[in-house]
Amino acid sequence: MPTPVPVPQSTIKHTALEDAQGLATGAIMCTMGVVLLTHLGLITGQTAGLAVVIAYLMDRSFGLVFFVINIPFYLFAIKAMGWEFTLKSLGCVAALSIGTELVPLGFAIERLDPALGAVMFGVVTGIGLLAIFRHKGSLGGLGVLAIWIQDRFGIRAGYIQLGFDALLFTVAAFLFPLSVVMYSLLGAVVLNGLIAFNHRRDWYIPR
Repeated sequence: MPTPVPVPQSTIKHTALEDAQGLATGAIMCTMGVVLLTHLGLITGQTAGLAVVIAYLMDRSFGLVFFVINIPFYLFAIKAMGWEFTLKSLGCVAALSIGTELVPLGFAIERLDPALGAVMFGVVTGIGLLAIFRHKGSLGGLGVLAIWIQDRFGIRAGYIQLGFDALLFTVAAFLFPLSVVMYSLLGAVVLNGLIAFNHRRDWYIPR
């Protein structure tokens, strides 16, 4: 049986339809992950986690806060990553913001163990982010910086995000019960572990 010939990365190019379905799938999976997390009263890391903390302190909607705090990062994304990446990221952030408001209206969770829910969040959201990253998008915020640093300096995006999460959860420990922080940290470790292991420039990452 003949050995498959690897396709050079320079020739790999997603069509507009492939990008649309990939980004939509990723946004839906991330939305489901956030819905699981908020149902349990847990928090996530990265910019979404920061939005959860701010929404909690200010008694505001997560979707609104998440969208607003991402705005400054778009200016950086335009300069560092280009318009295509920025517009795709903006679309994904908008989809997540809207989705987290609408999905609970048609989706009810009767029972979910916190440890299981945290792991499910990490897996579902991690796979969703991989889909978004591989179609040249992000969920804004720290994800933009993490992808840029990985592309520029070779430091895995998952490790960068995990470092930020450690700081975020340290702050969260003063605001939330310890059990909430620990379960939340479990989800963040699973999520960032998936990103660190699977989002690699030397693998299938179309440009």
